[in-house]
Amino acid sequence: MALHRIDTHHHPYPPVYVEKTRDVLKRTTHAFYDRLTQWQPNQAVEAMDKDGISVSVLSIGTPSVWLGDVQASRTLARECNDAAAQMQADYKGRFGHFATIPLPDVEGSLREIEYLYDTLGADGIALTTNYDDKYPGEEAFAPVFDELNRRKAVVYFHPTAASFAFNRVKDIPPPTIEFPFDTTRTITRLLFSGTFTRCPDIKWIFSHGGGALGMVANRLAGLAKNRPELAARVPGGVKQELSKLYLDVVGVTTPGALAAVLDIVPMSQLLFGTDYPFWAPDTTISGLSTLKLKPDDLAAIERGNAMRLMPGLGR
Repeated sequence: MALHRIDTHHHPYPPVYVEKTRDVLKRTTHAFYDRLTQWQPNQAVEAMDKDGISVSVLSIGTPSVWLGDVQASRTLARECNDAAAQMQADYKGRFGHFATIPLPDVEGSLREIEYLYDTLGADGIALTTNYDDKYPGEEAFAPVFDELNRRKAVVYFHPTAASFAFNRVKDIPPPTIEFPFDTTRTITRLLFSGTFTRCPDIKWIFSHGGGALGMVANRLAGLAKNRPELAARVPGGVKQELSKLYLDVVGVTTPGALAAVLDIVPMSQLLFGTDYPFWAPDTTISGLSTLKLKPDDLAAIERGNAMRLMPGLGR
């Protein structure tokens, strides 16, 4: 199969990450945990080859690298980023990298950003949707986003769950319901904190079609109309600001879900993703195939939009 797709939602599980996050990783990944502990780079490449993926952009997912201790978290962030760089060297041209930073440690994150861009040449930064229940957009995190704006960074968000969301619905793990809503909380916070407006040079990517954003976008616009102090932080308007976001199509490859996403952003800002190794790449590929998209639109989602956003991929 010709290798043409670009996967912007692909998680590595280097041994150091599994070892240092073991208990939390097991609690957040549930039935998938054993699969993750068996992850190997060559298996990822085999899956990519099988399903026509030329480049996958690596990103550490939930629970990320914050261990509750500043120095330990800084060390783990560096170890994970160096492991991804080694994968890129071992499989030349096959992997990009959304690198991780040790938020909520702002000083350590700023140091790591310098290393990631000036030494490793990262393609962007991977964040989770909250850190110890603190959401991006809060004033404490402003120096990090200002620096990412200065660097015209691509910033990719993967969901996690807030502490209050665990075990809220009996027998239902947080990724099933809470992840989409936490993504929506983060987008809302970035919007009404004025971060989107203050940082116009960041290119924002959100997983899973932006969570529940398609459902609540009109409610957010209505809120701004009735709250002048919030509207002032989004001078271009809520809908216009949201339309600038990039959203991956993992989990939204059904007609109704995709229609809701396209009510927010244009086709030119949809990105292909697989959520590997949680799901086989064919899950997204098969879903897209049922949508009867125009060939040009399918090609844009599977490759063109990502290359326009990150022209250095596959270098």
